[in-house]
Amino acid sequence: MIKFSKTKTLSRYISAISCLFLMTGSAWAGEGKGVTLGGVMEEVADFADEKVFFLVPIPGTDIEVPFVLVMLSVSALFLTVFFGFINIRGLGKSIRTIKGKYSSKDDPGEITHFQALSAALSATVGLGNIAGVAIAISIGGAGATFWMIVCGLLGMTTKFCECTLGVRYRDIDENGKVYGGGMYYLSKGFSELGVPVIGKILAVIFAVACVFGSFGAGNMFQGNQAFEQMVAVSGGADSWFIGKGWLFGVLLAVAVGAVIIGGIKSIGKVTSKLVPFMCGIYVVCALYIIFSHFSEIPMAVKSIIDGAFSMDAGIGGLIGVLIQGVKRASFSNEAGFGSAPIAHSAVKTRKAASEGYVALLEPFIDTVVVCTMTALVIIITGAKTAAGASWGQAIGVTSDAFGSVISFFPYVLFIAVILFAFSTMISWSYYGQTAWAYLFGRSRKMEIVYKLIFCGFIVIGTSINLVSVIKFSDAMVFAMCFPNFIGIYFLLPKIKEEVKLYDDHMMEIDSRPDK
Repeated sequence: MIKFSKTKTLSRYISAISCLFLMTGSAWAGEGKGVTLGGVMEEVADFADEKVFFLVPIPGTDIEVPFVLVMLSVSALFLTVFFGFINIRGLGKSIRTIKGKYSSKDDPGEITHFQALSAALSATVGLGNIAGVAIAISIGGAGATFWMIVCGLLGMTTKFCECTLGVRYRDIDENGKVYGGGMYYLSKGFSELGVPVIGKILAVIFAVACVFGSFGAGNMFQGNQAFEQMVAVSGGADSWFIGKGWLFGVLLAVAVGAVIIGGIKSIGKVTSKLVPFMCGIYVVCALYIIFSHFSEIPMAVKSIIDGAFSMDAGIGGLIGVLIQGVKRASFSNEAGFGSAPIAHSAVKTRKAASEGYVALLEPFIDTVVVCTMTALVIIITGAKTAAGASWGQAIGVTSDAFGSVISFFPYVLFIAVILFAFSTMISWSYYGQTAWAYLFGRSRKMEIVYKLIFCGFIVIGTSINLVSVIKFSDAMVFAMCFPNFIGIYFLLPKIKEEVKLYDDHMMEIDSRPDK
């Protein structure tokens, strides 16, 4: 009976998506007269980009930089020093925690430490590591890679802090379902501090940004680049799919809908198998190319370091390279956005800092390892010279770089891109749905409404140009940083308290004779 009910619900769900977008898809993809979706999206993206990335002057110069990037990098550095470089000394504890050494079977939550890490990684290890790196090198040169790595290392501490708060302030309903993330530690944390109204306001701002962020970075960007690679491997300019992005979007939306209907447990099961597989394929191919050009590695590393500190274009050029590195690394690993705590909050644990330690590995794997490999491949093969300033061909730059050594790689990359996009979408759908539930309630009806809208944005993403998608995606996810960092700063004593509790717990377990 239960099986029949689930099948019936899934059937109706898929039918609704298909009918809705088959009716509207051709209108979205076309270039008809009057107002077009692409035109409206471009205006929205420009407005959001201007408001979120407002500029502040650097004292003593006539240079202006986006305040949000300054906040991200300076805050990550401060937190790293404040917690005594826990991003480095805590790696061993991270691995032992993931193995379950300090866990118990009856710990509250829905998924294991490994599944939580996989779910969160599936939202970060994706097209930002493929297309995002190409964009960074295209605009900022090889030197942007250095600042991406630095940003990734410092971002590990930021992830530690926000994911610790996520578990400490999560909600678990009577059915054992977990609700967590920035909106919960903002509202509950500031209530503990005696200013609940401020916490509620910040939580609502965060949740709204998270919902729209799920439509942009976690959805449209992924679908857009997956479609670009589909066109590339199916004939390029002669591809049958040109002008039919909406159709590709419908197919992708149906596949995503089939998974997200099952919630975080379903997502956790899928990503725990999908993430290691797709990362493994990508990393093996990257390592093959890097080591097949072993003699060129020193020159590539030199170009990265020289470019990171080059003054050839003056202080403005240096800052431009730094900005691109920070921006693309932040977009890729999401440290400071407050999104990852939503997935990590569902973990089975009684110690909040345990998941903070697990979260340390996210930016390390995502940015320090995967992004660096992509950058090295692009630089070593010389594909960076083909990138120019064209964002629309970002995925093509990486494809060409790998394809110049492994002829069939564009097809492998197509599979990887689809898997990356798919995994990112299903994880971000959970992020957005949790934020949506905070705003509109946890009813099944509201959950279905969100999922339908989310799948609708998949179709939109495959039907408009990448410039608008990038602007909108960046603006929405970076907007989450403002309330999130306010919460982290004011709740630092709570984080320190949780760290001590878990460190004492680990010492106790480690001191047992049977351990």
